[in-house]
Amino acid sequence: MVHGYSAGHEVELNRSEKLILELVRRNDGISRSSLVSQTILNQSSVHRIVDTLTENGFLSLGESPSQGRGKPSPSLSLNANARYGYGISINSDSVAASLINFRGGITEYCVLDTHPRDPARTLLNIKHHYLDTLKQYGISPDKVCGVGYSMAGFLYESRKYFNPPEPLKNWMGIDLRREITMLFDRPVWIENNATTAAHAEAFLGAGLKYDTFGYLSFNYGFGGGIVINGKPFQGAFGNAGEISRIFTPEEGKLRPALGILIDRLRHGGIEIKDIRDLNHKFDPAWPIAQQWVEDVTPNLHRAMDAMNAVIDPGAIILGGEIPRKLGEMFLAMPRISSGKRWNISAEYPDILLSAIEGDSSALGAALTPLRETYFN
Repeated sequence: MVHGYSAGHEVELNRSEKLILELVRRNDGISRSSLVSQTILNQSSVHRIVDTLTENGFLSLGESPSQGRGKPSPSLSLNANARYGYGISINSDSVAASLINFRGGITEYCVLDTHPRDPARTLLNIKHHYLDTLKQYGISPDKVCGVGYSMAGFLYESRKYFNPPEPLKNWMGIDLRREITMLFDRPVWIENNATTAAHAEAFLGAGLKYDTFGYLSFNYGFGGGIVINGKPFQGAFGNAGEISRIFTPEEGKLRPALGILIDRLRHGGIEIKDIRDLNHKFDPAWPIAQQWVEDVTPNLHRAMDAMNAVIDPGAIILGGEIPRKLGEMFLAMPRISSGKRWNISAEYPDILLSAIEGDSSALGAALTPLRETYFN
């Protein structure tokens, strides 16, 4: 369960109302009559729910083309301006923020002109961006249903604190839920960045085709997220998908973490400042990069096999902050088959590069309040 709460009041929808919103989200322009066949609800219940959601501003009605005799059933769409979610992503060397509307459209996405080394200054700059964005688009704070916060690292002490990678060590011991709630006075969701990136995929990317998939996040470190039956799965402690835990400390030196690649490139005379710089400069012709891909691919495939064995996904998505050309190099590496039994191989998930542009963690963080509050 994702934990969110509010200092104010929000419309609480029941499961049937959330189901209708989810169906309309997945089938934009669906007719009201068509909804009946996709639920166990009777026609009068569907009509009543649609009327209530329309009155509360969540749905917009349009006209469907006439299909034979009788009055055409109105088409349904989500009202983009009904609610918004605000998302924050703290990476090892960058801070991104986004505002997502009720239809999942990106109203605002920005990599802030700030470095995350100073938590207090970073949070203050984020608050300024939030207020400036609402003012720019004329959005009332009451329309923002919540704030999603994501960071590299794992959660501990009942999801109260992050244990981040070395570049973000100044964030250790900060009660982020308390700090962000005080800053924004909105409901707050806290997740690691791989989970919120998987959330973005579920809402905007691979989830439109695959109900169950794994997400591998290439950042300063290497982690993962899990989506099962359309919903991100966090686990008991909020750290489901932390796939690097399968490696011993010695094996971890050969995991596909971008921080390790940057160190290798620097030692080889290629100056890379940070992950953003790596994305700008990456060249698949670099011999150091080619050797690194060969060295870490066995452990990447091991991570894929572990995810495949545990959740049986339809796809595994390579995402995070990975340069696209580097991702293509991994896709081109041959995979060793696990063999056949009675001349039949077990099905293996599709391996894909994420098609989401921008910081998917920030987008997923903004989508989290929307999805958890209004969709089923």
